[in-house]
Amino acid sequence: MQKSLDRKLNSIHNDPSGSKEFIIADAKDADMAFGLSATGEYVDPATGQVRNKTLGEYRDQIREVIAQGIVDIVLMSASTAEKLAIEEKLFENSLLTPAARGNDTTDVHIPRGGTAFQEASFPFRSASIDHMMSGKLDPTDAERKRGVDLALYSITFNNNRDLDLHALEQYKLFREEAERKGFRHFLELFDPNLPGAVPPEQVAGFINDQIVRTLGGVTSKGRPVFLKMVYHGPQAMEELVAYDPHLVVGVLGGAAGTTLDAFTLLHEAKKYGGRAALFGRKINQAEHQLAFIQFLRHLADGLIEPVEAVKAYHGVLEKLNIKPRRTLEEDLTLQTSVMSYGGSGTTISIPKSSTKLASVKAATWKPTEKPVAKPAAKSVEKQTASAPDFNSMSSDERLKYHQDRLANLFG
Repeated sequence: MQKSLDRKLNSIHNDPSGSKEFIIADAKDADMAFGLSATGEYVDPATGQVRNKTLGEYRDQIREVIAQGIVDIVLMSASTAEKLAIEEKLFENSLLTPAARGNDTTDVHIPRGGTAFQEASFPFRSASIDHMMSGKLDPTDAERKRGVDLALYSITFNNNRDLDLHALEQYKLFREEAERKGFRHFLELFDPNLPGAVPPEQVAGFINDQIVRTLGGVTSKGRPVFLKMVYHGPQAMEELVAYDPHLVVGVLGGAAGTTLDAFTLLHEAKKYGGRAALFGRKINQAEHQLAFIQFLRHLADGLIEPVEAVKAYHGVLEKLNIKPRRTLEEDLTLQTSVMSYGGSGTTISIPKSSTKLASVKAATWKPTEKPVAKPAAKSVEKQTASAPDFNSMSSDERLKYHQDRLANLFG
């Protein structure tokens, strides 16, 4: 079975200017950053008591995302990948690609009371490539096919010769080992995590130049399959994409933010040449992760606009009797993207829309239910072929269409 990731990458490289494919990844690797709080909050519906979800509950959510079959990549810690990919074999008959976090630099070390993420990033790898591929050290070639063959590798440049050189040396060692073992990676580049490392107005150019400089000496066998980076706006995105159309550029989601933050980020990134988006906290802290993911796919497929998607998402929550974290008005607020795990942003408001929420019919969905695998025909890729002519529809008509469609999917 060809994975959707491989099919989309082939399409992009075969026709860089014409392909409309867009890759979506769900990042469920936050246990390698935040510890216990990585799983997100659970609110007891009877008592209102708030606690962190257990690891078992966190993994149940991942199982549901796999069964839904809409994202292209599920990124996990090596320990979770061992459980779901090797032991449970959940990806064997799935279009989704499993991936593991290949390194965990110190700027993602954020335990309660910790401060290491505020200091200059330093490279570190918890998981070995052998462990990600097989669950053990020194596996046979056959055993290497049991786990994942894709990892995220992260670099944070701080405009410091010694620190940046050391990060590049460690990345080189990883690439060479990966190539020898037939292992792929995608490259994550955070903005500098040291204040003042680069003047703010030059950060976008600094990162773009570092990408080109870093990969200029890397031949095709060692290159990342795509990039994951902070979205610095239209000009920076177009500059990088125009330089090399085969450089598949993706954006990272950053902090949880509002629903409009996530939807607008994906929409803007794609509009200016982005080919991928990886969301972690934005999905994990969503009131209904599967509905949230479905709207991400609608946006990636160009079937809906961000503001309409937020309204439709709230309509689904209302009919599922799920209390939203924010009012609709609050959720239609944009916040600037967060540049690192420990960063912060400012808030700006957009004009209120006079469009009223249309009604939506939705079946009750219970988070405790075990996910049931859906046939491939349920995937959005198959469904979009029968979509109506959205260009001829009004905003209200598109909104109603997607609310009803989500109701049918979850029904």
